[in-house]
Amino acid sequence: MKTEDLYRIFTEESTGVSTDSRTIKKGQLFFALWGQNFNGNKYAGEAIEKGASYAVIDDPAFETDRTILVDDTLLELMGLATHHRKMTNAKVLAITGTNGKTTTKELISSIMSKKFKVHHTKGNLNNEIGLPMTILSAPRDVEMMILELGANHLGEIRTLCNIARPDYGIITNIGNAHLEGFGSFEGVLKAKSELYEYLRKANGIAIYNDKNPYLTEKVFRLINRGVPYSNPTGVELIVEALPSEMNLAVRVKYQHKTHEIQTAIFGSYNLENVTAAIATGLFLGVSMEDILEEVAKYQPGNNRSQIKTTPDNAIVCDSYNANPTSMALALKSFSELKAGKKAVILGDMLELGEKSEEEHLKLIEQIKPLKAEKVLLVGSNFKKAASGTGFLSFSDVNELRNYLRKAPIKGTFILVKGSRGMTLEKVYDLL
Repeated sequence: MKTEDLYRIFTEESTGVSTDSRTIKKGQLFFALWGQNFNGNKYAGEAIEKGASYAVIDDPAFETDRTILVDDTLLELMGLATHHRKMTNAKVLAITGTNGKTTTKELISSIMSKKFKVHHTKGNLNNEIGLPMTILSAPRDVEMMILELGANHLGEIRTLCNIARPDYGIITNIGNAHLEGFGSFEGVLKAKSELYEYLRKANGIAIYNDKNPYLTEKVFRLINRGVPYSNPTGVELIVEALPSEMNLAVRVKYQHKTHEIQTAIFGSYNLENVTAAIATGLFLGVSMEDILEEVAKYQPGNNRSQIKTTPDNAIVCDSYNANPTSMALALKSFSELKAGKKAVILGDMLELGEKSEEEHLKLIEQIKPLKAEKVLLVGSNFKKAASGTGFLSFSDVNELRNYLRKAPIKGTFILVKGSRGMTLEKVYDLL
């Protein structure tokens, strides 16, 4: 079946798309994806029984009168999303980078909603499955899509760009992450720069941090049209961090006016994300008044740079993900907090490959100057790196939970950060 014919079914005979037979809703188009440990074709019949309009499959053994047979279901999902992106006529802003993608995306989405009908990536649906699902959930009359692009190997950003076809692009920063797939910092830089390479071919516009030498060099080498954070409209923009007890406070200077706002985001390292959002909003025609209003009221979620208070403690919840760069930045901001008692709970940084031991040892050295009351480390990598330091280490989060039940922490400011796979969110109820 041609993509155009499948698109007609998608628009006229379905209520959307799903890749999970367990949560399929009546009228949805089911895509039978497959991977190393599952074969979605096996669940096509179940999806149809639960009300799917059709099931898109790539194994003829499961063909029925309510299935649509294609060569590759994932490629067909991507193709359908690309076609829908063309049909919407929306402008697309793509955001990638080592850290700050989600915060920057959320801030920009809120700001752009002041002027456009916006559709954006929910959560971190930013890979070769999540991106098409995000695009296909956009209404036909959407005016702007803000799409997050994630990657853990070379070529992935290029693939996602060919689906999303961005008009504008932001690389938040470059750091050490997913080294198992990228191999080195240079590999990360090369992978993220695939967004710039796409924009060059499409004559798109890169909105970039001109204080970052790596990104500035790439823009000058690869991009036809670049917009620096410091000058998004032909007028100088200055965004500075102000002294603040806890969350980030900023001073904004623009058009001979100075504004000061208090955000609900922890950490001075989020200044780059706030600056990206302000610069993008100004470049795309949103008023400074509306921009500052959205930045001030933004509430981080999903354990990203959140501060939560409990009857016993104050907690920096930053446990959604971690890599050497984000860990170092979080520890630096945490060290600047004026608090009587401090503790850190850190989980292993995953997907670092042969650099894992080296990077965990570096982090141990950065923890030592904190003078924290307690340092609790979770995972085999930290357990090995912490040998001889006196820091407490635990094999997994359940072992840590048992410890916290016996030795509860009270009256303390606590930083909790680790890779998603360490599931450190399981300790919050004990803090």
